[in-house]
Amino acid sequence: MSTTTPQNTGNLTVTTPSDREIVMTRAFDAPRILVFDAWTRPELIKQWMGPLVWSLTTAEIDLKVGGAYRFVGRGANGPDMGWGGVYREVVAPERLVASERFDQPWYPGEAQVSPELTEQGGKTTLKATVRYESREARDGVLKTGMTRGISESYDRLAELLASTPARKSA
Repeated sequence: MSTTTPQNTGNLTVTTPSDREIVMTRAFDAPRILVFDAWTRPELIKQWMGPLVWSLTTAEIDLKVGGAYRFVGRGANGPDMGWGGVYREVVAPERLVASERFDQPWYPGEAQVSPELTEQGGKTTLKATVRYESREARDGVLKTGMTRGISESYDRLAELLASTPARKSA
């Protein structure tokens, strides 16, 4: 059953508006161009993506429609986790749409990840929608520590943005 009742994890709100979607929303005290850069520049993504016990060892991005991305994360006690996909839509600095598939799948099939950025008064709201191939895949993901890991990752992103010199909003 889908729910639109938000689950709050720190500054992150998680909802399930349909049987196949998870929507994660978080506000950042930064212009959206900085948040977009942090999502699309490998040297920045390596500084924030993943939970606290992780480091992102590989971040490759070909930011264009049809371009691929590849990430590899390393946990404190676990094996490397690799994933990647193809960009289906790139509208800088407001929206990305990309496929997502893990090297060692922990949910069936492929997902579509769509971060959208809106800015008001120098603050940016990130709404990341992940659409899975099935309700079972979505529910399986919800049963993992994904929500905590995303929350920690976005906390790391907020710290990075706070230490980044401001650029004009786009």
